Amino acid sequence: MHVLVIGAGGFVGRHLVGRLVAEGVRVTAAGRDPARLAQAVCGVSTIRCDLTQDVADDWLLRLCGVDAVVNCAGLIRDGGRYATVHDKGARALFDACLAGGVGRVVQVSALGADAGAVTRYHLSKRTADDHLAGLDPAGARMDWVVLRPSFVIGRGGQSSALFGALAALPLTPRLGQGRWRVQPIHVDDLVAGILRLLHRDRPIAARIDVVGPEPMTTDALTASMRRWLGLAPVLGVRLPRWLLAAVTRLGIGPVTHESLTMLEADNTGEAEPLIAATGLVPATLDVALARTPATDADRLAARLMPLAPVLRWLLALVWLAGGIVPLAFTPAGTNFALLARAGLNGTAAITALVAGAVLDLAIGLALLARLRRAALAGIGVMLGYTAVIAATMPALWADPFGALVKNAAILGLALAVHVLETDRG
Repeated sequence: MHVLVIGAGGFVGRHLVGRLVAEGVRVTAAGRDPARLAQAVCGVSTIRCDLTQDVADDWLLRLCGVDAVVNCAGLIRDGGRYATVHDKGARALFDACLAGGVGRVVQVSALGADAGAVTRYHLSKRTADDHLAGLDPAGARMDWVVLRPSFVIGRGGQSSALFGALAALPLTPRLGQGRWRVQPIHVDDLVAGILRLLHRDRPIAARIDVVGPEPMTTDALTASMRRWLGLAPVLGVRLPRWLLAAVTRLGIGPVTHESLTMLEADNTGEAEPLIAATGLVPATLDVALARTPATDADRLAARLMPLAPVLRWLLALVWLAGGIVPLAFTPAGTNFALLARAGLNGTAAITALVAGAVLDLAIGLALLARLRRAALAGIGVMLGYTAVIAATMPALWADPFGALVKNAAILGLALAVHVLETDRG
C-alpha cells in the first residue's frame, strides 16, 4: 500500500507517518517545505504541495501509484486562510483523487464541522467534508471517510501544550465556569483508527465523530494533565469568559477567538460509530496519558510555555527603552559627555546617538512583531555595543550599577527568546 499524507508535518500527520512507517507501509509526505518536512518525518519521500494554490491538475501527477490519501492539513490560528486550506485546497485534492483512481480518502476534519457549525474553522471544514461526500455518496468508485476528532491529546499537540501549561501554573486556572465539556482522544488512538480504516477490506463511505470514551469538563482535563505531569494539586483561580475573550482579541495568548468559541461549545459525541467502523476502543484520558509517562522535559515545556511571550515582551521592553530614553528623557549634555568618552563629538556624536536609538527601537518593534531572528539580531548589536564600550570605557566594568555586567543577563534572555522562537518554527 502506498499512502500519501497531506499535512504530514503537523501534529497528527507526524504521528501518523511514524506509525505507518513502523507498520511497513510505503509513505509519501506532502507539505509546503519538503526539505523541512524531511527533517520532521525522517525516512520517507517528501513532495511539495500548497493547498492555498494547488488545483486538481497539480495533484494528478502526485497521485500516480497512490492507493490512499489522508488529509491531515489544518490551521487553528490563521483564519484568513481557512477558506483556501480547509475548503478550496481540500476540494481540489478530492477532485483529483476521484479522477486519479485513488482507492480511499481519509479526511481529518473536526468535531463540530456539521449542520450546527458557526465558526469559520468549522464552516470551512464542513464545506470540504460535504464536497468529498458528494463526489461519490455511496463510495462506489472511491471509498471515503470523514473523521471528526474532538480534542486530540498527545505530545506535540496544541491542546496538550495549552492544558499542560495551565496545569503547571502555581494556581490552576478555571476557564470560564470550568464546566465547558470536551471528550478528548489520544493521538495514538486517532492514528490507530486511521490505520485500521486504511487497511479495512470492506467499502466505507461515512462521517465519524472521533472521541474518547467519556466526556469531561475543562477543569477535569486540566486536573488530568496535572496528575500526568506529576504535580500536586493546588488552588484554582477563575478566569472569567470576558477576560479570555479580551486576551484572544489582543492576540497575546495561545487561544484564538475561533478556538475559544469552539471550546465553549459542547465538544462531545458518541464513541460507538468509531468502534463499529474500526473495532478500536479508545482509552480514557488518564489511561492514554499513563502509556507515555511525563518526563522532566515535559514538565519544563509546560512551565516554559506561559513564559515564552513574557520573555519576548521583556526583551522588547529593554530595546525600546534603549531607543526612547536617550532621545526623550536623558539630558543632551549627559548623552554627549558619555559619547565624548568614546571619542565621538559634534556631528559624529549626534549621528551615533540617533542611529543607535533607531536601531534599538527597530529591534524592539521587531520582537513585538514576532519577526524571526529578531532576538538573534539583537544579540549581534548588543555584542557590538559591548565591545565598543569595553574598549573605550573599560572603567564601566567596575560600575556599581553594573552598566556592562548586566549585558550578560540580557544575553541570556535574548538566547532564551531565540531558542523558543526556533522551537516554534
